[in-house]
Amino acid sequence: MNLVFLHGAPATGKYTVGRELAALTGYELFHNHIVVDAVLRRHAFGTPEFIAERDAGWRGHLELAVDRRPPGLISTFNPENTVPAAFIDWLFHELGTREGVVLHSVKLHASEAQIADRLGSAQRRQFHKLTDVRLYAQLRADGAFDQPKIPRTDLRIDTGRMTAPDAARRIVEHFHLLTA
Repeated sequence: MNLVFLHGAPATGKYTVGRELAALTGYELFHNHIVVDAVLRRHAFGTPEFIAERDAGWRGHLELAVDRRPPGLISTFNPENTVPAAFIDWLFHELGTREGVVLHSVKLHASEAQIADRLGSAQRRQFHKLTDVRLYAQLRADGAFDQPKIPRTDLRIDTGRMTAPDAARRIVEHFHLLTA
């Protein structure tokens, strides 16, 4: 099973590229905000309860997907300092090393100007995503998106210089993924 892990700062196109990649490959798309938004209905962001339930939800979904053994799964992730390093360690060193699982780590990035332009998009408002440019700038300056560290990146894509369909095709080509 191919596990494509799309990670990067807010508004770098993880969900958009993930949808394009899912359309090309037929892989299931697990957008991290499916869990985040559900947990936000019960707990305030960053509280111990929020962190624990979000972690359990992410792990549970990924475990179920691996157990089903589909051809592939695409997962999105925004590193930020309320995510315990133990989650990334588990993903890369336990789940990602299981027999039959191949973890492909893809970092999406864009310029700060492009991120600022994208933060207020209508698509971002569908989920409980960060949309405030000032808050983003403060969080970035405080290092909120520097942790947890991603131990390995196999491919980097500048989504400011490449469309989402082109980025998805680049991922397919780079990792020799089969298309639907």
